[in-house]
Amino acid sequence: MGESWELPSKRAKSSHNSAGKRLIVILEQASLEVAKVGRSYELLSSEKHVNFLKKQKKDPADYRPDITHQCLLMLLDSPLNRSSLLQVYVHTKRNVLIEIHPETRIPRTFDRFAGLMVQLLMKFSIRAADSSQRLLKVVVSAFSFTVIKNPVENYLPVGCKKYSTSVHVEKLTTLRDIVPPEDPVVIVVGAISHGQIAQDYCEETLKISSFPLSAATTCAKICDAFEEGWGIR
Repeated sequence: MGESWELPSKRAKSSHNSAGKRLIVILEQASLEVAKVGRSYELLSSEKHVNFLKKQKKDPADYRPDITHQCLLMLLDSPLNRSSLLQVYVHTKRNVLIEIHPETRIPRTFDRFAGLMVQLLMKFSIRAADSSQRLLKVVVSAFSFTVIKNPVENYLPVGCKKYSTSVHVEKLTTLRDIVPPEDPVVIVVGAISHGQIAQDYCEETLKISSFPLSAATTCAKICDAFEEGWGIR
């Protein structure tokens, strides 16, 4: 596989407790799929693997791991995350659930990100270079012998509000209005370029703009609203 990827952590710190206010963002239906291309394992993408995907009778437009990369860069760089009030999960199209430690520094270039995802999806965890802290880990694998109908809910605080996002909703929501004073809240963002995300664990769908937004822009608007609501400057 080539390079070994060990991420630096900003400081040694544990993950969030189950109680207490925080925003939990789930990047849903992320396209993170590894395949052997030639002699090496690679993260499939529409930009690099068009011919390979067409030979496999797959639509290249469905393979956009760059969307997940852009979202993670935005989320983990946010003041909300640096204030320890953000938790991020990635749920892939192949039902792999990945927990992102708040201290993770996602590689800035897509090629390095792709290499990191290949290692993660094959080894199931990535540790910090300066400690034993697992910065990225697969908590539900597509290769599990047990089929779980909805693994995502098992990792969310009991009783918390869960929202999805879509432009195809009549009522426009002001995000600031849903920021709770002290409770955790979950917002699901589709890590896809078009279409609707398929999920069944949210109670309400929010329309946060009159215009279709990219996933990264959606994440930015959500973080901005929660930073304002919780007084993060």
